[in-house]
Amino acid sequence: MAAIRPPSTVSAWQPPVTGIAEVFHARFTEHAYPAHVHDTWALMILDGGRVDFALDGERHGLGVSDTVVLLPPGVSHDGRTVTEAGFRKRVLYLDASVLPERLTGAAVDTPLLADPALRERVHGLHLALAERDPFEAQSRLAFVRERLHRRLAGRAAEGPGTGTGTGPGQVPVPAARVAVRLRELLDARVAEGITLAEASAELGHLHPTHLIRSFKAAYGLPPHAYLTGRRVELARRLLLAGMGPADAATAAGFYDQAHLTRHFGRHVGTSPARFARSGRL
Repeated sequence: MAAIRPPSTVSAWQPPVTGIAEVFHARFTEHAYPAHVHDTWALMILDGGRVDFALDGERHGLGVSDTVVLLPPGVSHDGRTVTEAGFRKRVLYLDASVLPERLTGAAVDTPLLADPALRERVHGLHLALAERDPFEAQSRLAFVRERLHRRLAGRAAEGPGTGTGTGPGQVPVPAARVAVRLRELLDARVAEGITLAEASAELGHLHPTHLIRSFKAAYGLPPHAYLTGRRVELARRLLLAGMGPADAATAAGFYDQAHLTRHFGRHVGTSPARFARSGRL
């Protein structure tokens, strides 16, 4: 008796994160892509099975590993399963604000990037996107972009990994002062939030990765984690004041009640509803 193949599944959405045109998760057992092109970059990690693809006429194969696949825009490629088990993949479609088209040639030459650190960053970005947390996703995307630039351009990305993060002609800003100013911005906008681009503009157009590194060096956690903690604190106050969990979630800046519940459990050790009831006992 032939083995029963698992069903194919697809999940796709457009996140509210500048630079990411689409998130695409799929499991394919028999599907074969015809030759086609995208107008975006396709950044893929494989979670199961094997896949075979041709890019610009040259064939490549990949199994589960620390390797990341990067397919440039405007270049023909296909894709197909290799084994009966098929493959599972997660793909981010990135626009030119993340990677410029001038890096296309380097990507065609090396579409398979054997880079454990990059794969871990891409995985973390997918987790943030699944949590529907735009600020964390923006932060993680900044580090994915930095790593991709280093691999493709053969040099550091815009903004240094350990320096000041200032542009030409700018006066370097001490990291400790950057961290304090960013914390003040986050404290002032707990519920409504702030994007990394807005924070960068407010702080003198410092590079996003410099903002994040400076903040973590000063406070021991990245800014998105700090903001989540502040939002949990705000939700606690709202719940104890009698607000329902669903309203408290949106009022505190969470995507929805489920989003609040996940983070509330991690920070407080119980659900928002149980926490609220405890104050009425």
